[in-house]
Amino acid sequence: MKQRPDINKLRKQAKQIRIDVLKMLAAAGSGHTGGSLSCVEIILSLYGYKLRYNSKRPDWPDRDRFILSKGHGCPTLYAILAHFGYFPKKDLMDLRKFGSLLQGHPQLGLPGLESSTGSLGMGLSIANGMALAARLDKRKDVRIYCLMGDGEIDEGQIWEAAMTASHYKLDNLCGIVDFNKLQIDGFLRDIKNIKPAREKWRSFGWEVFEVDGHDFKQLMDAYDKAQHIKGKPSIVLAHTTKGKGVSFIENKVEWHGIAPKPEELERALKELESLS
Repeated sequence: MKQRPDINKLRKQAKQIRIDVLKMLAAAGSGHTGGSLSCVEIILSLYGYKLRYNSKRPDWPDRDRFILSKGHGCPTLYAILAHFGYFPKKDLMDLRKFGSLLQGHPQLGLPGLESSTGSLGMGLSIANGMALAARLDKRKDVRIYCLMGDGEIDEGQIWEAAMTASHYKLDNLCGIVDFNKLQIDGFLRDIKNIKPAREKWRSFGWEVFEVDGHDFKQLMDAYDKAQHIKGKPSIVLAHTTKGKGVSFIENKVEWHGIAPKPEELERALKELESLS
């Protein structure tokens, strides 16, 4: 097991990732701001602590796999992949440009990506396949992580995949839900209430962990505990704030799918840079 990184260092990295994400989106003039900012700690705690990978050899057979099922949150994944050496940080400003590998949803070809995603509901099925493949290949240490949006689990395919993972006892699979309570049309409670989420996943045969999705210690604790669960898959319900870190973006449904304008970017960066 890896030694845990210093949490203060992770917090500084999270702040920089949010700054990078906002700059990328502003340069592109389009993209998904709210859901990118909500999942920073979730993904950063994986790459900064839990995942086994080699950024100089992205195809290392014994690597862990991460699937971003909520593909519209890819600016955060791109920024983190660049931060951990998969490709140069300067390439981040190519987000959504014609011919760029950094498309508006993940597209295979970019170093570090395991799957093209963005058609919501499909990521957990992809993760199931990878978990089964690792078992068939007798790669006992390989683990698969899949991040879903809470609005995404409205999709029926998620629950078919949840049944499949439980049926095959995929204990090398860890799902994560970015539980920010908002989707493109509004609050989950108004669109399609998914409560009680914990009980739903348990009834489908999963081990459930419920954490503050912006708390690195809670996230790392959950990932560690999930690794020791045998005979069934695990899910981490990570409660987050959509647009986390920027007061005028937080919990605002209109920020689901728009990028900051120049004056909004300047205001957001000042706010983030003032944080300790």
